[in-house]
Amino acid sequence: MPDAMIFVGALTGAFGVKGEVRLKSFTSSPEAIADYSPLFNEDGTKSFNVILTGQIKNAFSARLSGVKSKEQAASMRGLRLFVPRNRLPQLPNDEFYYADLFGLAVFDCGGQSLGHIEGVQNHGATDLLEIKRVDFSQTVLIPFTRLNVPTVDLKSGKVIIDPPDGLFVDKK
Repeated sequence: MPDAMIFVGALTGAFGVKGEVRLKSFTSSPEAIADYSPLFNEDGTKSFNVILTGQIKNAFSARLSGVKSKEQAASMRGLRLFVPRNRLPQLPNDEFYYADLFGLAVFDCGGQSLGHIEGVQNHGATDLLEIKRVDFSQTVLIPFTRLNVPTVDLKSGKVIIDPPDGLFVDKK
């Protein structure tokens, strides 16, 4: 997915009276969000140069190009910010961007097709791969650990999983 847009931050409201915003960063090093500037809205039609101006509780205060007033900043609350995938740094072999995992084919250790990755969730403990099963309407969640997911091969577009017993058994 070289030209995929990767979600890196969100605006949570205005900060002060001169058009600064509250910016939550979802990059591995939170302050690095400014290094990926300009950031884009979800459909890529608007871009914003970002300058971090300070750190506040659970976020940064920041200036965005084109935002001059508190009212403008407040109206942007909830805006999700993205960067093109090709502008993000290369990761070590055992780390992945969520966007790179979507749609990958999923096989068990015996080579049986189980479905494809429909999403990645995180509810606090660990990342979970959401797998859309081949012949079943429901999805299955599996912890994204080396034990459960020994192989991720982005080049071939597939993931090998070793699911816990009974996870892929149809329950009627």
